[in-house]
Amino acid sequence: MSDLSVELGPASAGGPSDDRARGGSLWADAWRELWHNPIFVLSGLAVLAILSMAAFPSLWTNADPEDCELAQGFEPPSGDHVFGTTFQGCDMYSHVVYGARPSIIIAVFVTAAVTVIGSALGIYAGYYGGWIDTVVSRITDIFLGIPFILGALLFLALIGDQSITTVSLILVALSWTPITRIMRGSVISVKAQDYVEAAKALGASNLSIIMRHILPNSLAPVIVLATLYLGGFVSAEATLTFLGVGLQIPEISWGITISEGQLIAVSQGLWHLLVFPCAALIITVLSFILMGDALRDALDPRGR
Repeated sequence: MSDLSVELGPASAGGPSDDRARGGSLWADAWRELWHNPIFVLSGLAVLAILSMAAFPSLWTNADPEDCELAQGFEPPSGDHVFGTTFQGCDMYSHVVYGARPSIIIAVFVTAAVTVIGSALGIYAGYYGGWIDTVVSRITDIFLGIPFILGALLFLALIGDQSITTVSLILVALSWTPITRIMRGSVISVKAQDYVEAAKALGASNLSIIMRHILPNSLAPVIVLATLYLGGFVSAEATLTFLGVGLQIPEISWGITISEGQLIAVSQGLWHLLVFPCAALIITVLSFILMGDALRDALDPRGR
């Protein structure tokens, strides 16, 4: 036993500690680079503004989005209504502000859920291998074969109850597979490292190895993908709502506002019915994507 300890001592002492040092240095260097990256700073400020808009809409507007007067419908931007009014006579600016909430709620919930589910399945498949890996991989292949938008349209139409909860659950069911694959590949790479073998030789439990060594060193690509997912799910919710199977009135959503205004905006030239909700949607999605790209570059400079 003493010989085994002497032989494994340097590896076990050097491997994990060196790995923690490298991990700490990686994240420290990444944050230093991010704070000096103007794209990350600007997109981050935009995301903070959008999040505050979703969490505290009253900070951005005093107007009630449900206070509508049909006689004031289709008004262009003016001093009383900076974004004009909808076809129902509602204040467009308040609709843009309050429309951020359901999109952000769905995006955050779905991203958190698919990150947890996908990471857990990827870790078990990659670490244990064997039949567990085979079962998870085949299930992943099945879900990957379902077209995302078509599958969401079909399932939401069959359910018939289009609410924040049902839209979120459908998006979770169709979106966990990429994170599972990325985490599985990352785990397979990490578990082959010497410090993991040393921890096994010293008798560390599988749970301890996963929590102390596998997970921290496999998480970076998942965090990057999750950041990109936030923007993707905002876009997915708006798309499904626009197509009529997402959120429904009386819910206030960018997708609903765009859907209601599209025909009138085109036929009567009322550009403000589309420009402002579309601009809010594009800025939100683009901000999350730019944050994810900057984070990816900071964590993996070789991938630039």
